[in-house]
Amino acid sequence: MVSAKTKVINPMGMHMRPAQLFIKTVTPFTCDVTILAGDREVNGKSIMNLMAACIKQGTDIEIRCDGPDEEACLKAAVELVEAGLGE
Repeated sequence: MVSAKTKVINPMGMHMRPAQLFIKTVTPFTCDVTILAGDREVNGKSIMNLMAACIKQGTDIEIRCDGPDEEACLKAAVELVEAGLGE
């Protein structure tokens, strides 16, 4: 398992479009993806879980990837979040 901490910087947080983009980015990888935000731990490949987590701008998150291609997945996920989730 690998993990990295980052901060959500896009103005609207993890709403529908950024959540879809995040999932589109991590789904091709075979590893499991988990996002920790505050006291919540959510499946990073589930649109419903990401939306329900109410991750807002300025939220510190930890992305955990566990599986065969975990390092590549983590790199892609962190780069996406730090680039503003497409916004």
